[in-house]
Amino acid sequence: MELHELLERVRTGELKVEEAEGLLRRAPFDDLGYAKLDLHRQIRSGFPEVVYCAGKAQAHLLSIFETLYEKNGRVLGTRASAEQAALVRSRIPSARYDPISCILKAGETQEPLRGSIVVCSAGTADIPVAEEAAQTAEFFGRQVERVYDVGVSGLHRLLSRLDTLQSAHCIIAVAGMEGALASVIGGLVSCPVIAVPTSVGYGANLGGVSALLTMINSCANGVGVVNIDNGYGAGYLASQIDRLAER
Repeated sequence: MELHELLERVRTGELKVEEAEGLLRRAPFDDLGYAKLDLHRQIRSGFPEVVYCAGKAQAHLLSIFETLYEKNGRVLGTRASAEQAALVRSRIPSARYDPISCILKAGETQEPLRGSIVVCSAGTADIPVAEEAAQTAEFFGRQVERVYDVGVSGLHRLLSRLDTLQSAHCIIAVAGMEGALASVIGGLVSCPVIAVPTSVGYGANLGGVSALLTMINSCANGVGVVNIDNGYGAGYLASQIDRLAER
């Protein structure tokens, strides 16, 4: 929980002073030797540490996931393989895996989802990255609406959801090919737009570089860009913006 929430629970009597003291006395990180887990990240930033699963040794991943689950009560893992998910679920049976987004998570926020984030994808091939963004934001307690397959090759599909777009606190626009979707959305709405270039496309797409350059050079105001295929980064940033809008 955030520091403000911790103090508020003490003030209202929901949490005993001794319990709060125990949380604050807890070491700011847990040194596993090969990893130093940031246990105070949620107190500082409002969001717990997230596990990037790809490339981790099985023993390391399992230990990290178990430790964070024990300390925080919930864990989000990104870029997990089916094999890694099976390994974690052998020790944390309640963990859930989505093979589309490669999101692996255990535990959920106990509060109702809040705010208003819209995640758009240009095509169905962009959905894995879009889902990584959407599920990240949902894990952080944000309300997400999905608007998929609304790329510029059929602009009427996007315009049919204009009311949804214009009521959002923040929009994530996920697109490969030439990446024009973010600019179009940026010209239609008053909220921030987070553009996510994807590696979807033919040869001259250059693994997402063409979409990245288009988004960086957008003439629409209020468009920011994250790295290629970085749905997690977009979901995190959108959650921060959404919280500020809510406050």
